Amino acid sequence: MWRHARRLALAVALGLAAQAATAQIRIGQTVGVTGAVAATVKESMLGAQLYLDAVNAKGGVAGEKIEVITLDDAFDVRKAEANARVLIEERGVVALFMSRGTPHTEAINTVLEQHRVPMVGPSTGAIVLHQPVKPYIFHVRATYQREARHAMAHLLSVGITRVAVVHVDDSFGADGLEGARQGLQQGRLEPVAVAKFDRAKPDFAPLLPTLKAAAPQAVLVIGSGTAVVEGIRSLKAAGIGGQHLTLSNNASEGFVKLLGADAKGVVVSQVMPSSLNFGLVREATQLAKARGLDDVSPAMLEGFAAAKVLVEGLRRAAPRITRASLHQALDTLGRYDLGGLALEYTPARHSGLEYADLSIVAANGKFRR
Repeated sequence: MWRHARRLALAVALGLAAQAATAQIRIGQTVGVTGAVAATVKESMLGAQLYLDAVNAKGGVAGEKIEVITLDDAFDVRKAEANARVLIEERGVVALFMSRGTPHTEAINTVLEQHRVPMVGPSTGAIVLHQPVKPYIFHVRATYQREARHAMAHLLSVGITRVAVVHVDDSFGADGLEGARQGLQQGRLEPVAVAKFDRAKPDFAPLLPTLKAAAPQAVLVIGSGTAVVEGIRSLKAAGIGGQHLTLSNNASEGFVKLLGADAKGVVVSQVMPSSLNFGLVREATQLAKARGLDDVSPAMLEGFAAAKVLVEGLRRAAPRITRASLHQALDTLGRYDLGGLALEYTPARHSGLEYADLSIVAANGKFRR
């Protein structure tokens, strides 16, 4: 009888140990694995996985490994919202992570608020997602308006006063345009031309005559992935603008490769540093080298930083990690230093970092600050 009880206890213990070993913290993601933003998505998630793999290798959080369940929305707004519902209602995730696209994240936010599920690190800097504060969205990167203002300030500082803006016809494009206007207003200027293109079916040919007549010295192209590639190629082929710029949502090596020979000289704003003087950059670089990767792209670093914030929230929500406990942990996170860059969350503030910089694509296809 005693031996039977002992064997039973041992079997239960072994069963619990096995269950603990396979226990996972499920994090959901809906993002364009295919479609216009696929190249940048691949890099940002590679950066996130670098950090998550390192955490899992050390036992995870509270003894549980972190698993990211990714569904492809092909950069389609309706599919992004539908995927969010599947992840939350059927897959039981405790949080969503790194969505991409402003209208996409706006649609997803409806689901977040309905089910009270937090999202960490959406890869969008739209001010509409910052003000007023969205209670279940926790930003990591800076806003698009901050980026655009910084880019315009740079152009003004080098004597460029004739700037055109070409933007996608959605909330993201409108947001970037507003930032550019704010930046130019510091020099009491307005864009010499503004043109819009359709997100689903971008066609730049009809825009070229008006843009050429405006004779801009520089053109800011606000959009995502392959659409911006097509736009910059069209502008260069038509001889419109001596300088071409875009925002940090295109700060990936994949984007540069898509542009090919037309990438040289394109200015891309950045929301992450590149210097090894930052602990965040050193940490990501060391983990990348351990995986046989030669370089950490800006997109990879954005994913890496978002993963750090997610894990910090999970650690503070432990030992019983639920949607509610994670939300509470993030909402009261306070100041958190990622490694030379700090953000602060309070119930009244979910904006992330304020870092914004500019880079130019060099002849070797690398971003040069």
